Amino acid sequence: MIIVMLHNLKINKEFFTPVLERVKTFEIRKNDRGFCVGDKVVLNEWDNEQKEYTGRKTNIEIIYITDYEQKDDYVVFSFKII
Repeated sequence: MIIVMLHNLKINKEFFTPVLERVKTFEIRKNDRGFCVGDKVVLNEWDNEQKEYTGRKTNIEIIYITDYEQKDDYVVFSFKII
């Protein structure tokens, strides 16, 4: 049986628009959540200057994951917007 997890993640404003434009299709994250291919993620736009969420968000699905050449406990995952 495959278990799909739902993760809510913060993403800084400077990176959110490129995600929406489908230019940025990957994330580098500390793997403190046990990310897996097939997991669903809600990316919540964060305004670092105001220290608050903007209210914009998008849903993605992890389609590839690797820890190759990453710092300890970090992964890179590619995703598609769903």
